[in-house]
Amino acid sequence: MTAGPSTAEPTPPAPSKPGTERPAAAELRHERRRHDREILALAVPAFGALVAEPLFLLGDSAIVGHLGTAQLAGLGVAGTALSTLAGIFVFLAYATTAAVARRIGAGDRRAAVQQGIDGVWLALLLAVPVGLLAALLAPRVADLLGASATAAPYAVTYLRISALGIPAMLMVLAATGVLRGLQDTRTPLLVAVAGFTANLGLNFALVYGADLGVAGSAWGTVLAQNAMAAAYLAVVVRGARRERAALRPDPAGIRACALAGGPLMIRTLSLRAVLVLATAVAARLGDREVAAHQIAMALWSFLAFALDAIAIAGQATIGRYLGAGDRAGARAATRRMVEWGLGSGLLLGLLVVLARPLYVPLFTADPAVRAQLSVVLLLVALTQPASGPVFVLDGVLMGAGDGGYLAWAMLGTLAAFAPLVLVVPSLGWGLAGVWWALNLFILLRCAFLLGRLRTGRWLVTGAVRA
Repeated sequence: MTAGPSTAEPTPPAPSKPGTERPAAAELRHERRRHDREILALAVPAFGALVAEPLFLLGDSAIVGHLGTAQLAGLGVAGTALSTLAGIFVFLAYATTAAVARRIGAGDRRAAVQQGIDGVWLALLLAVPVGLLAALLAPRVADLLGASATAAPYAVTYLRISALGIPAMLMVLAATGVLRGLQDTRTPLLVAVAGFTANLGLNFALVYGADLGVAGSAWGTVLAQNAMAAAYLAVVVRGARRERAALRPDPAGIRACALAGGPLMIRTLSLRAVLVLATAVAARLGDREVAAHQIAMALWSFLAFALDAIAIAGQATIGRYLGAGDRAGARAATRRMVEWGLGSGLLLGLLVVLARPLYVPLFTADPAVRAQLSVVLLLVALTQPASGPVFVLDGVLMGAGDGGYLAWAMLGTLAAFAPLVLVVPSLGWGLAGVWWALNLFILLRCAFLLGRLRTGRWLVTGAVRA
């Protein structure tokens, strides 16, 4: 189910036989190179597709930031709300990837495609009511997120227009999950690059050329999202016809997709609660603080999605290995991906610090906002080496279908984070206090995920996780 030549679907190695001797050093090197090739084949294209979402927000931030601090603060509140909404329904991608990949590992491509079609239908059924609620509740959402009197009108405008893009956004999530499960990350890359390019061009034209301000930025993003959804729909329909999979909705299949995604929704709601709490506290510190927080959060999201590229490789490959019954292969691939995550985190942390003079001026000319931002970015860089393994292991456990543990672990992390971040204003810790709390959040996630990895309870084999 690809727009062009299909991404290779490597045949998993035969399950390891009990009692075999430890491979020689040459065999270990060969295994590492094989995993490296597999990770790169999936992660490099996935990186381009994953960063499309934060690039949309970064592009909007760079353009809107030069309209004024109030406009940027309003975009910060609206962006948090929309990211939260996308995060709540990201299970449409994650659960679909794991389920489709297991069937690919078991050798049943038609069933894999049918699983994906059910996920797309679920996205379409959810889309309309969610979009309507987002438009109706926009003023209340802006208020709940602590938007000031000057920033709130811009936040409401952006949210109401962006609600028109929510159906497209949910469909893109589901279709992306289908393709990742089929081991194809190149098609999402092509669609993402085209979407980002269109979004940037439309924003410039509508914000400055048509003089629509914040509304122009929202309209540009909506138009780009709908074009991306149309492209994905064409690819999914063509693939379904090729595999002779039914296009009509299957109530049982849709219900199964919803049930599989339930734990991942709880996990994501807890994650988004952490980010919303951080933004709400920052908004109550002042417009300059929330403007700096918005820029830092956009960059943090960009880094997170960059690291998540390896996690996407984890979702696809681990699901396939376990579907084929290869526990040893799943363990070996996981070890190598964790190494990649650690190295990538170290590199990104250094880039955040060293490249500050190059990218900070792109977002704001306000000296006070820049001063706040310079401190926060050091804190962002500090935990990148831990963030790499966190995102990788998150993807590995999703690929294994271990959503129940991920849900409980994230709830525990939220319980520790919330009291700390809520006392930041009263203790006078400022915006730096918010980001110290976020760093604790990352370290706690790392501890939970490493603990689960060591138990081995996530290694459940079969075409369907029992």
